Amino acid sequence: MGAGGDPRVAQGPRPGGTPTGALTNVKAFATTPVNTSLGYASTYHSVEFTNLTPNTRYTYRVGDGTNWSEWIDFTTAASDFQPFSFLYYGDAQNYIDTAVPRVFRQAFADRPQAKAIVNAGDLIDSANSEEQWGQWFQAGSFIDGQINNISVTGNHEYSGSSLSSFWAPQFPYPANGPAWGSNPAVDRTAYFVDYQGVRFIGLNSNVQSIPDMMAAQTAWLENALKTNPNKWTVVTFHHPVYSTASGRNNPIVRAQWGPLFEKYGVDLVLQGHDHTYGRGSTAASRKSVTVHDSTVYAVSVSGGKMYDVSDANWVGNGADVMSKSEDTQLYQLIDVTEDTIRYEARYANGQHHDGVLIRKNNEGERTVNEIRTPQNTVGEQAVVNKTTVEAQGRVKVSAYGYDPGEKVTVYLRNTKAEEGKNGVFIGYKTADELGRLSYTFELPPSAKNGSTHVVYLDSANQQITSPVITVTK
Repeated sequence: MGAGGDPRVAQGPRPGGTPTGALTNVKAFATTPVNTSLGYASTYHSVEFTNLTPNTRYTYRVGDGTNWSEWIDFTTAASDFQPFSFLYYGDAQNYIDTAVPRVFRQAFADRPQAKAIVNAGDLIDSANSEEQWGQWFQAGSFIDGQINNISVTGNHEYSGSSLSSFWAPQFPYPANGPAWGSNPAVDRTAYFVDYQGVRFIGLNSNVQSIPDMMAAQTAWLENALKTNPNKWTVVTFHHPVYSTASGRNNPIVRAQWGPLFEKYGVDLVLQGHDHTYGRGSTAASRKSVTVHDSTVYAVSVSGGKMYDVSDANWVGNGADVMSKSEDTQLYQLIDVTEDTIRYEARYANGQHHDGVLIRKNNEGERTVNEIRTPQNTVGEQAVVNKTTVEAQGRVKVSAYGYDPGEKVTVYLRNTKAEEGKNGVFIGYKTADELGRLSYTFELPPSAKNGSTHVVYLDSANQQITSPVITVTK
């Protein structure tokens, strides 16, 4: 907030209704003057509300005791797991007053109940520009006054080695980060927040070339992951593990943080910097054409500055790009339930771009399923344990991508059968809680020596086949 004088916040504890009745006046506990590029200092005030009731709607306003803002509502987090949605933006940075507002507004229109916004760095272009910071807050308008903001620093939040003088007074994040001391260049730029069953971890990837600071942050990261009491984990930082822009690479980030994300089962890694879009997982975790079982890495851009997209850094370092795009402003809608995280990227006009559904059971096992399309729910996607089988031998077929409990009909289809024929009925199988299927059966007598077949799996959501099986004596 930039008001001068003696700032107060009138806090109304009544859920819903009009902000009437007893109010609590809370004085700012910190005031920070910041010199600006406009030739004058702005004073920022920080206020902390305490002793609030979980899962309760409150009303507040900001002023100096005489002049007040409008009344603004927010709802506190539940004390235990509750489903919720949040938004994720890649770099805004450029055209903040023209191109960015429509993205922020469309995202909020799609998820007005969102409880948080994750910004993966480079919110602005010039670290100490009062004008650009003003444009960024104007782009979000009232939204920023009622939704939690989880932001991290990009390289444009720095001027040389100095952190923007606006960062700390605007984003007074928890002081639970790495043991960096009182260095103002990194103060509260790495932290974690637990919210309704999700641990959000914000990292500062700008220090990757400073060995001591990077090592301290990596050790802190591992401890934050190891001691995480929540089922879900979301990590955000600026410089991607797998770069999506041509010629870019962050080997230190990849070497130090990538293994930890996989080891501790991080669900989403949300990044920026490359002004392109890319999403995928490690190639080693691929289970089928459309399913992985490891961390989802995403790079996105919400502003108007664009680069050429390239998947070379992904492919060259053992990762699958499941979706990529360039010259597209995007925002991401992320919906969390007890057993799933649904991630969807949309264009600035609100149309669907891509997405995944992450399922996780209580043992920590997980599947990452591409959002279904007519194209990715047909074709050769099932696997068999062997492609040469003796007559009346046993075959194991495995497949992914189902809804939990989805009923699947198993057929054995002769490759010379008339098109459109299902084949010989084998049996029924139900997918497990992660959408996985595994079924072992004996070849029927009709599968003669020298014949060739495929296993055909038919269900409400998929019609998929296996590689060809050759029958021998």
